[in-house]
Amino acid sequence: MPLTDSLRDDILASVPSLRAFAISLSGNGDRADDLVQETLLRALANIDSFQPGSNLPAWLFTILRNLFRSDYRKRRREVEDPEGNYAKTLKTQPAQGAHLEFEEFRAALDKLPQDQREALILVGASGFSYEDAAAICGCAVGTIKSRVNRARTKLSALLYVDGADDFGPDDTVRAVIGGSGG
Repeated sequence: MPLTDSLRDDILASVPSLRAFAISLSGNGDRADDLVQETLLRALANIDSFQPGSNLPAWLFTILRNLFRSDYRKRRREVEDPEGNYAKTLKTQPAQGAHLEFEEFRAALDKLPQDQREALILVGASGFSYEDAAAICGCAVGTIKSRVNRARTKLSALLYVDGADDFGPDDTVRAVIGGSGG
């Protein structure tokens, strides 16, 4: 149905009642004005769905009530924080820092001799025991232990970490390469 002058006048005549209803729902004059304005915009945008001869105020009130309920559901999940105090407590560590640290670690790992890198990855990243890593590499258990120790010492120097002892089971480098060590 096109918007006729008569229909426009009927819509405008409903505004005071719509505003009173919106105030009763929201309890706030400014919010009520926003609801009425949004109701009128929706009504005009969807005027073709209005059936001539039906109850225009009831149609408008239904739009307003649905808008209020939708907005209420949305606002119920929001936290009011006008001073920004709550927002200040929400922190996310920047992702690029971890990426850069990982790239630095990979570059340092690539600088290790092949046998040390292999031993460290088998024991540190893959979680093999020293015995299993020795069997995979075809060497003695003591050789694997020595390679892992030298690899950790060299990595600590390359990454400017204070000593190879910093590479305990729960440290960052272990977390990056995974595994639990042997």
